[in-house]
Amino acid sequence: MRPVEVENIGSATGVHVKLPNADFLLIVGGRGYIMCGYLNMASAEEKGDAAAMVTGVASFADVLASKIVAVSSKARELGVREAMSGKEALAILS
Repeated sequence: MRPVEVENIGSATGVHVKLPNADFLLIVGGRGYIMCGYLNMASAEEKGDAAAMVTGVASFADVLASKIVAVSSKARELGVREAMSGKEALAILS
């Protein structure tokens, strides 16, 4: 396992953990976050978080370029939708 890397991405904070078989990525904005498939959308929904999910990503650039595949109710209220890019979703969640 490698150390956790934390980077600022505009007005958001990115967390990148290199795990043995894949990368864990999370970008947190002021109003919500974009998560990789390691996190659980049902838990985000239960907590009332504004969350969007992308899959198959290995870098922050991948998160921003990938299409959103799942959205919590709170993120949907803010205007995040499936199939928009991570960058578009981050603009809403920041």
